[in-house]
Amino acid sequence: MTKIISAEQAVASIKDGQTVASVGVIGWTVPDATLEALGKRFRETGTPRNLTFYFPCGTGDAVGIRGMDHVAQEGLMKRIVSGSYINPVNPHTGKRPDLMQLIQENRIEAYSWPIGASMHWLREVARKSPGYITRVGVGTYADPDNGGGKFTNCCSDDLIQKIRLNDEELLFYPTWPIDVAIIRASSADEFGNLSFEDEPLVSSGLALALAAKASGGRVIAQVRRIVARGERSATSVRLPGMLVDALVVEPHMMMSTDTPYDDAYLRPNVGPFYLPEIPFGPDKVIARRAALEVRKHELSIFGFGAAADVPLVMAEQGLIDPETGSDDYWFTTEHGSYGGIVMNGWQFSANLYPQALLDGVTQFDVIDGGLCRFAALAFAEYDSHGTVNVSKFGKVNPGSGGFIDIAMNAQRLVFTGSFTTGGLDIAYEAGRMTILKEGKVSKFVNTAQSITYSVGKGVTGGQSALIVTERAVFEATPQGLVLIEIAPGVDLQRDILAHMAFPPHRILDPLPLMDASLFDPMPGPAVKAMASKEKVDLIEEKTAVV
Repeated sequence: MTKIISAEQAVASIKDGQTVASVGVIGWTVPDATLEALGKRFRETGTPRNLTFYFPCGTGDAVGIRGMDHVAQEGLMKRIVSGSYINPVNPHTGKRPDLMQLIQENRIEAYSWPIGASMHWLREVARKSPGYITRVGVGTYADPDNGGGKFTNCCSDDLIQKIRLNDEELLFYPTWPIDVAIIRASSADEFGNLSFEDEPLVSSGLALALAAKASGGRVIAQVRRIVARGERSATSVRLPGMLVDALVVEPHMMMSTDTPYDDAYLRPNVGPFYLPEIPFGPDKVIARRAALEVRKHELSIFGFGAAADVPLVMAEQGLIDPETGSDDYWFTTEHGSYGGIVMNGWQFSANLYPQALLDGVTQFDVIDGGLCRFAALAFAEYDSHGTVNVSKFGKVNPGSGGFIDIAMNAQRLVFTGSFTTGGLDIAYEAGRMTILKEGKVSKFVNTAQSITYSVGKGVTGGQSALIVTERAVFEATPQGLVLIEIAPGVDLQRDILAHMAFPPHRILDPLPLMDASLFDPMPGPAVKAMASKEKVDLIEEKTAVV
């Protein structure tokens, strides 16, 4: 009996009140057609109802690949637990995701977990453990003392508990069964043996399948193609068919948003390469300054935002050899792609020209084990208590992603972001900057709206941390922030101190200027190994749907 069925047939057996889990990292590795079929079934029939959705990471981008926005319907979704929430403004409609509207209006139970917990928790479900125990997240918004990861007031249960073990406070995440796992792979034979040769990320797909089967649940795998039995070697099959119940074939799966297919995300470069340019502006200035902190032969992990621009800036400056890639500079992200160049925007999470790939659960073993010694991360707020917030501010509720695990376990931290936001306009000339229009919102506040990480505690415990903005650089110390650099053309009182709700602990005297070359719109020696026509021809060839 074949396991190959339509997406509509695959979701027809999902019952009211079940827990449905799925995989995805922004647009990468999302089983979008199957999630779309589930959302359509509810709109047309009113069933199933009151589902709990478990997304270890933000699944879909709510724009080109809708992902969890397909099932963001009141009545269908009772509760969602996710390691991150995608919250972009759709460039075509100007609207934020349907899921974020449900959260803002308190119409569903929404919980946000650090991705390390949302990944590792699956391992505990799979081995029928009582739950996941970790020190990561103690003192943050995930701590029950600070809300327990609840993002809406209607959250009815405490999904995170605080316990004491050997005189140490820890967080405990009790397990519960997963009834249906919807995952994605590249190829399957009719028995369901899965391989991932077209996927630059595996994420939580394997862990979700094991957790569902241990719970007595079903595994639905969406794949690009069906291949003959025996066509692939056993070493290429990552999930055996006896753990897969249904196959949904979708030959036109997007690799990610704006990327139908590009094998540059699947293997190391074998010759000259071309990288996208970053337009000059505050983010590029910030990335250039943060790049000065990256060391050779040190595993470096990069977060979303200006931090993700750092490897591209380094390549533009000629620091990444066009023949060997990043052998000297070791780059990764929280999702398991190693080597090559970390990408930004919708392509963040998967590296161009990677050398190796770990699944998401294993990658957080690497992160929590402290192997990523250097981390560049974004910040949305920094407060007088030494708290960084990226998880919840204003109408934006993205959650923490892998931020907490990364920040708590790295030795050297750089937090990147503009000094103010909301209309900031800056001009650059002759290695100097001029603020034409100040942003409406300062990021240096008395008390952050959410505790994502306590930098103050981290530096007291031996970490080092810099806060890099487009106009100033601070060093975090146990006593507070020390202003260590200022941009040429910036007035200390008018442009910095006046936009801080608290004063720096200390200002270096004399106060060094940031290097003028950071503010030069002309790029450094860019790595461009092919002419424009050659680049276009190559992209057209690689983006052909397989």
